Amino acid sequence: MVQKREAYAPWSLTRKAGVQSATVNGDIEVPQFIQPVLDTGFVDEKGDWKGSKSSDEQFLGFQTDEAVANNATVLVFSLDNNSINMDGYDLLQLALQSSATGNLAVEACSGPNTLPFKNLQPVIPNDPLKVVDAIGTGVESAVNATVAITTADAWMVISIAQQRLTGFGPMAFKVTNQTGSEADLQFAYRRIILA
Repeated sequence: MVQKREAYAPWSLTRKAGVQSATVNGDIEVPQFIQPVLDTGFVDEKGDWKGSKSSDEQFLGFQTDEAVANNATVLVFSLDNNSINMDGYDLLQLALQSSATGNLAVEACSGPNTLPFKNLQPVIPNDPLKVVDAIGTGVESAVNATVAITTADAWMVISIAQQRLTGFGPMAFKVTNQTGSEADLQFAYRRIILA
């Protein structure tokens, strides 16, 4: 049971007049409780609201390219409304599906020159994205890999590790059909924030 008692403040007129009061003790009651906090963003130095980003729950940007000839290249997520923006995200998962088994060559590249990269415009469209290599002595493609499709008409998900695409955007992929035959290709992506 909490009881409240009152005492004269040391700086009060009553105390100045010489009236004494008996204080209970020198302890200050501090209520302690646990309260969850939800961080939804912040206001930047310009006064603009910047909402916090979260990982994509589902795959996005589905794109289908039909009857892609052997050794032909398609641009994936290169449309204005479908480019990938990795600003604020750590990892990217790329989903691929082919109607034929064999290899697909995958290379990360810049998006269309109609979209600025931060305040830079125009950018070189479809130019391979570059990162400094692990040793720090040279520049290499951010993603340039050959993916083996072993099962036709089934999704394969590739996680692009080492945060190689963090901060890039708008970006796309060049995918070359190296299956040895004509193929229908499908693509999707998912961005992830590491906790």
